[in-house]
Amino acid sequence: MNKTKAFHDLHHRAEPLVLPNAWDFGSAAVLAAEGFAAIGTTSLGVAVAAGLADGAGVTRDETLALATRLARLPVPVTVDIEGGFSEDPATVAEYVAQLGALGIAGVNLEDGRADTALADPGQQAELIAAIKSRVPELFVNARVDTYWLQLEQDSTLARAEAYVQAGADGVFVPGVTDPAEIGRIVAAVPLPINMLYSVVGPSITDLAALGVRRISTGSLLYRAALAGIVDIARAVRDGGAVPSGIPTYREIQAITGAE
Repeated sequence: MNKTKAFHDLHHRAEPLVLPNAWDFGSAAVLAAEGFAAIGTTSLGVAVAAGLADGAGVTRDETLALATRLARLPVPVTVDIEGGFSEDPATVAEYVAQLGALGIAGVNLEDGRADTALADPGQQAELIAAIKSRVPELFVNARVDTYWLQLEQDSTLARAEAYVQAGADGVFVPGVTDPAEIGRIVAAVPLPINMLYSVVGPSITDLAALGVRRISTGSLLYRAALAGIVDIARAVRDGGAVPSGIPTYREIQAITGAE
């Protein structure tokens, strides 16, 4: 199976791609075993697991190391590379080429910078164009962070258009929860639109009806896992009830293929 082609195809089905975001091999493996058609990574989970800050461009090595492990999964994997870990187009393209050589099917490239600013759209378009020139088959999801950072929201569609022209394969606008605004973005952008699932936003069914083609969980699963860790540890300490349904040691070993 050509996992990269399969990943492209998943954005053009009748139903949108629901993409869970993992942070290590174990979380990705159990999601693949559950039947999810593709797996993404969450930069927050990767960064925090390494004791580093998210969105600061400091997890280049950790992201590559994780991608190396995830490439052996039986489903397509797309990797969150924040802003590309460099402002130099050739350097970013070479990094993504390494991911492609591993068998990674796609990348998520954001135009937010350190959670405080937005990249110049022209410079961001150069990064996208360099990647597509170097690794044309790889799926580039161009993330527009205007709503996520609550900055320059009136530039959202212009940024998306610049990234479309640069060769992006999809556009991701996290932070939008208003159905009318989601519909406006879908109508204006001629590529598959990715939205971030929100517990206070539209349901999966409603997002599908609005024309969204990919729905990501982002850091939700990682944050929920941390909350679960604390809840269970507290229950053990305080004599409370531990939830049922926790996989056994042997089940996890079997799912991950660990020795």
